[in-house]
Amino acid sequence: MTANNVKARDEFMQAALEEAERSYSEGGIPIGSVLVHRGIIIGRGHNRRVQQGSAILHGEMDALEKAGRQPAAVYKECVMYTTLSPCAMCSGTMLLYGIPQVVIGENRTFMGEEELLRSRGVAVEVLNDEACYDLMQRFIKEKPDLWNEDIGV
Repeated sequence: MTANNVKARDEFMQAALEEAERSYSEGGIPIGSVLVHRGIIIGRGHNRRVQQGSAILHGEMDALEKAGRQPAAVYKECVMYTTLSPCAMCSGTMLLYGIPQVVIGENRTFMGEEELLRSRGVAVEVLNDEACYDLMQRFIKEKPDLWNEDIGV
């Protein structure tokens, strides 16, 4: 990792990347997320579609599930960190719960619903983190059919 990436990746994106690496090591799709409230991680998750045979356990959905039921006031103060640009399902869920900010590791591999989020007032930041990108590229090279299934190709 270059010095640039060390500086750009804060502790929360690092935690999301660790979740992505965990999914990869489990044979799953390497996307990780953390939900942060007032500087504290309240939910960590990774894509577990393969591991759980789930249709909906993307990294963001897993982080939200593990955060448990929260009052609306908590969600409105949260930041979702995710290693890959969020899909329509995950973006819609963030909108439903009023999460005001999303920090994305990278969006070169997959461009999710960033414009939808922005159009609804969500602050979207893309870090272009090389470690997030490299992990996805390694996975896609190794398991292109699984990646295509996950993104609906």
